[in-house]
Amino acid sequence: MKKLSGSVCLIVLAVFAGGSASADDFKGFYIGANGGGAHNESNAQTSTVFSPTGYFATTSVPAIATAGKQELTRNGFTGGGQAGYNYQRNRLLLGFETDFGGMSLSASKSSTATYPCCAPTAFTINQIVSTNWLFTARGRVGFAHGPVLVYGTGGMAMTNLNYKTRFTDTFATAAESATVDSTQTGWIAGGGVEVRVSHEWSVKGEFLHADFGSVSTTSTNLTAFTPPIAFPTNVFTHATDLTSNIFRTGFNFRF
Repeated sequence: MKKLSGSVCLIVLAVFAGGSASADDFKGFYIGANGGGAHNESNAQTSTVFSPTGYFATTSVPAIATAGKQELTRNGFTGGGQAGYNYQRNRLLLGFETDFGGMSLSASKSSTATYPCCAPTAFTINQIVSTNWLFTARGRVGFAHGPVLVYGTGGMAMTNLNYKTRFTDTFATAAESATVDSTQTGWIAGGGVEVRVSHEWSVKGEFLHADFGSVSTTSTNLTAFTPPIAFPTNVFTHATDLTSNIFRTGFNFRF
């Protein structure tokens, strides 16, 4: 135990000695790669309206809105490459970093409820949210001490948001659907720690939170009965948002 404590003390002393010996450990251009996990959350909602010439009873509309509120969550993988530049004066670091890579996430949820007017017949609402890629452009502000850099970061983030929803029932084989495929721009912020392991190479770990806003769409394609009869006055509204919590590690190579 005494030997281990002595080794830890030597490492700490080496870090502080490094801070005194070199004030420019992280300055300059760099490229690198990263990989890790992401947790996506979406609050999706499907609703419709009552119409005297429509398909639904008055009691069906609030029941559909209640069942259509769904929280979709999913964990997935994210990884890609980054490039940036650091300006360092003494121990203060100012930088800019951009990265692009995959963010493979898909979450779905299905809710089934009985029609208040017409039990035991029921309806089902299924909603799916997915993404494939992530792009960020961020500023960085940090404090370097020898080979260790602690930093905060924030800026702009972009991803593709694919949202699909479908309504069906057992009363008269009703069906309705909608799709949104959008490139979303939002904000991202977080922080991390980077450690220089040689003059050119460093490793890092960081946490980021991204908010990509929301999308919405309407549809008038409800049909029911056989053969199908259209009910365009029962307008459906669909909406969802998207946030991501990202933890990733990576490495950088400085020129």
